[in-house]
Amino acid sequence: MTERVTLITGASAGIGAELARVFASNGHRLALVARRAERLQALAGEFVANGHAAPIIIPCDLAARGAGDQIAAALAEAGVEVDYIVNNAGFGMFGRAVEMDRDQQLGMLDVNVRMLTDLSLRFTESIIRNKGGILNVSSIAGFLAGPGMAVYYASKAYVLHFTEALHQELSDKGVRVTALCPGPVPSEFQQRAGFEPGMDSAILNVSAADVAAAGYRGLMANKRIVLPGLGIKIVPFLLRFFPRGFVAGAVARLQLRRM
Repeated sequence: MTERVTLITGASAGIGAELARVFASNGHRLALVARRAERLQALAGEFVANGHAAPIIIPCDLAARGAGDQIAAALAEAGVEVDYIVNNAGFGMFGRAVEMDRDQQLGMLDVNVRMLTDLSLRFTESIIRNKGGILNVSSIAGFLAGPGMAVYYASKAYVLHFTEALHQELSDKGVRVTALCPGPVPSEFQQRAGFEPGMDSAILNVSAADVAAAGYRGLMANKRIVLPGLGIKIVPFLLRFFPRGFVAGAVARLQLRRM
């Protein structure tokens, strides 16, 4: 029987590293993908020291063309197949979309949207065969328009809606599909985005470890959407009572004043 692995992207830090820890602690052998090989090796050493199976390390820039083929080739060389995939990799950029570098914003779509879609679909045959699952990391931002992080918010709306559709399409195949939608999480993501957390972030944030634990539980329970933390759970409910234009204006006032 071919050995099965859980493939986790963006596993070198933050929520991705915590998701790797949660899956490993629940007996999954891992295949870890990120740009920084040294971070992945350190994480792999931690797992081995704790008695878990040695992960497969796949250093890869997901913004590069052919990244999906590179990942598939590495898994084939290792003689394993995917039964769970966790599409965690993603990044944001803070500022006015019309003033920021266009190529960098398109690169954001390559990682947040194109590769997430590629990997979600590329391994569905083995995931269905193994009755596994797909955990796609979206964001509370996916419920909103996001002046100040326009492309990022839009990319997370795609992830949310795409994942909800897959949840429905694969429901009769025994496959779990879940969208994990955290709020602001203190991590390298915020540093890369150029984002300075405010009081709103302090109220809504949940630790990366708690987000990962909630995501794992939600996936195993085949929840369509996981909103970790009480504050985050309230946001989609409150949005029903306000016009979209009002919400976009509120987000703009909140974010653009930080520029």
